[in-house]
Amino acid sequence: MTGELLRSLERLLLPNSCLVCERLVERDRPDDLLCAVCRWRFRRVGVGCERCAHPLPPVGPCRFCSDWPAALGRTRSAVWLTNEARVTVHALKYDGYTRAAEIMAEAVASHVLHPEVDILVPVPLGRRRLRSRGYNQAAALCRALSRAWGIPMRDGVLERTRETRSQTELTPEERSENVRAAFQAKPPDESSGKRAAIVDDVLTTGATLCAIAETMAGTGWIEVNAITFARAQTYESKVLLG
Repeated sequence: MTGELLRSLERLLLPNSCLVCERLVERDRPDDLLCAVCRWRFRRVGVGCERCAHPLPPVGPCRFCSDWPAALGRTRSAVWLTNEARVTVHALKYDGYTRAAEIMAEAVASHVLHPEVDILVPVPLGRRRLRSRGYNQAAALCRALSRAWGIPMRDGVLERTRETRSQTELTPEERSENVRAAFQAKPPDESSGKRAAIVDDVLTTGATLCAIAETMAGTGWIEVNAITFARAQTYESKVLLG
């Protein structure tokens, strides 16, 4: 089923009410999933660590990305994973609202500087999860970002070599172990460059992005950055942001 057909079915079947607050969406955006107020409530990720954008402590370097491998360069996220962002992610990831990818891409394009990369690469799903869900939410976001930024998307660069557990309920250590050696990367195509940005829906600890970056670096990619729509808040970030 094509993306356009899916969007057409959604327009017919879904009520024109906001997914978060359930109020009717604005008349000038009748097919939207979020009202203007809930979009406004997205909390933008501001300036912080030069590498990962996490809020910096008063003294010393960033502790969030200090253990990341050198293979992973800059990571940027548009908004913090507060209620409005969490509902949007859930709608895309689990409820089949594929148009949520457009909302997420719009936020990323508005809040994240245009990356100096050659291609965008979505985080792949395992085959079993892809069959169950019917689509890859990271690929949907990546495709929308590709249109917004004019950067080519390459969907076949990465492959999951094994099924992994959901990261949701895992500790940081378990997350890293869960995705260890879980990806395979194709070497870069000389005609399309060697600089890539990995695209995913949410950054939590960075374990998946780190595993992918190391895999890509091992096959010849000279620069691997990452972009996500949302970023989970740590205890430290909540304290620093107030």
